[in-house]
Amino acid sequence: MHKTDVAILGGGFAGSLAAAMLGRAGIDCTLVDPNEIYPDDFRCEKLDGPQTEILRKTGLDGPVLKASTFDGACWMARFGRVIEKRPGDQQGFHYSTLVNTIRGEIPCRVPFLRTKAQAITAGSERQTVTLASGENLDARLVVLANGLSVSVRDSLGLKREIISRCHSIAIGFTIKPREQRQFAFPALTYYAERPSDKTALVTFFPIGDAMRANLFVYREFDDPWLRSMRSEPQATLFALMPKLRPILGDFLVEGRVEIRPIDLYVTQRHRQAGVVLVGDAFATSCPAAGTGARKVLNDVERLCNHHIPQWLNSPGMGEAKIAAFYDDPIKRACDDFATEKAFSLKEFSINTNAAAAAHRWFKFGVQATCGIARALLDGTVPRDPSAQAIKPAATAKPLQEATSAGR
Repeated sequence: MHKTDVAILGGGFAGSLAAAMLGRAGIDCTLVDPNEIYPDDFRCEKLDGPQTEILRKTGLDGPVLKASTFDGACWMARFGRVIEKRPGDQQGFHYSTLVNTIRGEIPCRVPFLRTKAQAITAGSERQTVTLASGENLDARLVVLANGLSVSVRDSLGLKREIISRCHSIAIGFTIKPREQRQFAFPALTYYAERPSDKTALVTFFPIGDAMRANLFVYREFDDPWLRSMRSEPQATLFALMPKLRPILGDFLVEGRVEIRPIDLYVTQRHRQAGVVLVGDAFATSCPAAGTGARKVLNDVERLCNHHIPQWLNSPGMGEAKIAAFYDDPIKRACDDFATEKAFSLKEFSINTNAAAAAHRWFKFGVQATCGIARALLDGTVPRDPSAQAIKPAATAKPLQEATSAGR
């Protein structure tokens, strides 16, 4: 029997972050995960500016940003035209690098049990976690951070309600230029050309010396188009977005094309004594909307900086304490934002009615106006915005170099 104040089940982004934060705060906690080193996994691959600001509140921003790649700038493009060059605020990384970097910040005094949880017996005072190793873990609080895994769900009577099955599909792959030494852009976001394409956008961003691509589409998982994307990615991408080719240029794919369908769900019957759910263990978000990392960071920051220290200062771990986390106005606002953006982006991208078309053209106009205004301020207005696509761009500076230059 192992004994701890906080048992964290799951060692992905949310669980490892919680273990590092609690351990560094001197709170007695134990991490449970079967993988000593987190394996390759196609999930979150970048953080934007607002997400980085939440990361700073966790105290883990230093090592995470050091292990990531700063984009320097991002080109925004629609209908084959580069309409804006924004200052960069994205940090790119492989998900396994993110998780293992955070794990490296967990203090040595935090026990790491390399096994799986099989069941939980919960109560208002102590919780018992049955482990696959045959041992038990006794804790005041269980943090369920096991993502999409359904293990231990039945023992707690949790129920997942799917609110949008196969809401979107994320496609990830690494590319390199076929002829030139490097791509013309430091990072690029290109929006769908037609609503009938069932596509939100594709984004290209650096991770180390490589260029990573994330494409987000709205299709069924058995759509033959996905097989074409996996076997012939360049031809399939340019057939989907023909006006992208002059900006991107011909490319080669390094490694495999990864495809991940996303169901949007929320967990019911979760207000229970002694157990709290964070990240995807509680509810999923749409990666096309870019809210997944924000939701995980917000969940863990609020839980570990505010709620758990208060809960441990008084006896018991009843339902009223746990409810304070789910009712936290900052958490609820973040969850509501993620849900609203998931559905509004899909509506914006694929709806063919007049209102949706007007919305798309309005947004295009706003972005183009912002791009012209920014270029005027910089004194770099091109005669033809599409000509920007073929001008060589300087390689993005590393984060440390950009910071010292006063970016």
